Amino acid sequence: MTAEIITIGDEILIGQIVDTNSAWMGKELSNIGMEVKQISSISDNSEHIIAALDEAKNRVDVIFITGGLGPTKDDITKKTLVKYFESVLVMNIEVLEDVTNLFKAFNVKMIDVNKKQAEVPDNCQVLRNRKGTAPGMWFEKQGKIFISMPGVPHEMKMMMKEQVLPKLKSELQLPHIVMRTVRTQGIGESFLAEKIADWEEAVAKEGIKLAYLPSAGGVRLRLSITGKNLELAENLVEKYVSKLEKIIPNYIYGNDEEGLPKVVASLLKDRRLSVSTAESCTGGYIAHLLTQYPGSSEFYKGSLIAYSNEVKIDALSIDSEILEQQGAVSEDIALAMVDSVRTKMNTDYAISCTGIAGPDGGSVEKPVGTVWIGIASNQGAYAVKYQFGGDRAINIEITAMTALNMLRKEILKSTE
Repeated sequence: MTAEIITIGDEILIGQIVDTNSAWMGKELSNIGMEVKQISSISDNSEHIIAALDEAKNRVDVIFITGGLGPTKDDITKKTLVKYFESVLVMNIEVLEDVTNLFKAFNVKMIDVNKKQAEVPDNCQVLRNRKGTAPGMWFEKQGKIFISMPGVPHEMKMMMKEQVLPKLKSELQLPHIVMRTVRTQGIGESFLAEKIADWEEAVAKEGIKLAYLPSAGGVRLRLSITGKNLELAENLVEKYVSKLEKIIPNYIYGNDEEGLPKVVASLLKDRRLSVSTAESCTGGYIAHLLTQYPGSSEFYKGSLIAYSNEVKIDALSIDSEILEQQGAVSEDIALAMVDSVRTKMNTDYAISCTGIAGPDGGSVEKPVGTVWIGIASNQGAYAVKYQFGGDRAINIEITAMTALNMLRKEILKSTE
């Protein structure tokens, strides 16, 4: 069963807002076995909307539309759908009650333009909206399903969860879909593809789709398969995930939706270990990643953001002569930083990083993207030099993720 998502709104096209609805809907639809074939954004123009619907119905089975259902004149989706499905607007008593109750709850007077939100096409199935004034609409035409919903994310999501997805699952014969995501760090996409080429070929022969999803934080490998027998599909995917774990054990850190910061946080919390950080080029980003979870105070003690040499000397007690001789971006400084912060914070582990994030500040000996990362524990300290790229934002992110992965490996090695 195939689907297409159409978002309506000039505000999307001019970049005033970001279309997060499509990504969320695509994920939810994939989870119930629907294959999204296309996602598009169009303007608040009746001719464009009609053309998009005509094209979509020739491609897919179910068309999802979000946006343009508000009470103002620029919201033309409902009027356009009335024309497209050759219907007329009628007052829906249940929707009118929903809208009236909503205004009562906010102690705001309802005006005529709000009341008109309860008018719906006479040949649609109404999807009630308990979070806003615009109801959703379900149409069926020539064997195709058209579902129109508000563009406001929390309104759309509730409508999808409570009404649309259950209705789709009950009325359509949807296959089972099994998806697993294997997360890797420390290896580029092309090098990873070379290492797992034989495995990838075997996966394809089994009918499992493989997608590479690279980012600054690593490469995710998504395996997916559809079938009538859920247990067989799950066992087949699990079989190949297990094989992959044996091929590249040093690069895999987790599966599915659990990112590297969460994996590291769980390791520290479960083992009742503590960590501190001394950050220079990342400016506190590692601390941010570790403290975004509830209960992080159980394992994270603090950070010293030693961006300047003066702070490195004063706050971390770094020897000024070493700074002058080796420079701030060096192995000696990374080691001195990580040892100092671990001692000052009295933690089981510590992370340090010092580098040239860019775009300026590089040299022939130390080009932009040069980073030293240090790890310390009660078994000693070490530092590793990395050469990343020239983009500042990417350098900061990849430094943080690389540091967390180094810490993850150190914890596993020290506690196993």
